[in-house]
Amino acid sequence: MARRSALPPIPDAAVLRARLDRAREAAAGAGLVIAPGSDLRYLIGQAGGSFERLTALLIPADGAPALVVPKLEAPGYGGLPLEELGVEVVTWVDGVDPYKLAAERLGGAAEVAVSDFTPALHVLAIRDALPKAEQVLAGPIVRELRMRKDAAEIDALRKAGAAIDRVHARVGEWLRPGRTEAEVGADIAAAIVAEGHTEADFVIVASGPNGASPHHALSDRVIEAGDVVVVDIGGPVAEGYNSDSTRTYSVGAPRDTDVTATYAVLQEAQQAAVDAVRPGVTAEAIDAAARNVIAAAGFGDYFIHRTGHGIGLDVHEDPYIVAGNDLTLEPGMAFSIEPGIYQAGRWGARIEDIVVVTADGVEPLNKQPHDLVEV
Repeated sequence: MARRSALPPIPDAAVLRARLDRAREAAAGAGLVIAPGSDLRYLIGQAGGSFERLTALLIPADGAPALVVPKLEAPGYGGLPLEELGVEVVTWVDGVDPYKLAAERLGGAAEVAVSDFTPALHVLAIRDALPKAEQVLAGPIVRELRMRKDAAEIDALRKAGAAIDRVHARVGEWLRPGRTEAEVGADIAAAIVAEGHTEADFVIVASGPNGASPHHALSDRVIEAGDVVVVDIGGPVAEGYNSDSTRTYSVGAPRDTDVTATYAVLQEAQQAAVDAVRPGVTAEAIDAAARNVIAAAGFGDYFIHRTGHGIGLDVHEDPYIVAGNDLTLEPGMAFSIEPGIYQAGRWGARIEDIVVVTADGVEPLNKQPHDLVEV
């Protein structure tokens, strides 16, 4: 049997009720099936767990929403204000068909929007239970709500940003020659929790040539004097909102003579993208602001990923700061700005801050200096 941890802080019931109402309105007549995960947490205050037994929040086009949940799992949702939200709790036991229960609550919906990460086991069974309904993804519906953070969400992101800044301020305690990336990463992971996160969601310590792999993570490579080291770290705070920040370090003076000049280009690119953020600008324009600086300096082929991603209850969510995304930025949107320059076989560097679009500009949530940090 899986154990459940204590409930995290739950948003005010009025906030959750407004989210449920907006989700129904955004669905425009479709029935919504929200499986456990960040979408469920956004709508009722808890992510729950996805197992072989169906748990799902059902929001019909008309009528009260319902949480269909196995009876043995129902106590884990006992601390939620479901009655205040008008959510009916429908429990079931082994031997009962939960998909039939779901179909009954959704009525004769012509279209059913299923949350993006619902297991195929449940998606196909819901399809069989509602054979006349067209199935679509709920992601495009829910992301329209989640992209625009409210004041409490932004406060949680500020809290996460300050916590990860405190970890970066301590990296010099652990990063030194003779230690492996994995050893340094273990110390950083412990500090992520000690400085205010509930867990370390990811730790990248990419030294020397490993820094040219943006998602390298950790290895047994021994860090050497002169290495450039990319440290990308993050995790959730109690409210469920995530940090994600990258700084680049040098273990003593950089070994390669081109590091200082190349890194200066990266600093300029990252700052240009931050400065470009304001309401009314498109996501792709922010990507271009960083990319154009790097390309003009001759490093365009070495910037091999998008400039940023949205962040909130998930580390990666909308909006994505990438060429081709003509989404217009609005106040409350939160995302990373993280250009990088990666020279295979030699070294790499990245600078990443989380920013929030304000009414008239931008608020960076990470305050650690952007200079190449020599430790």
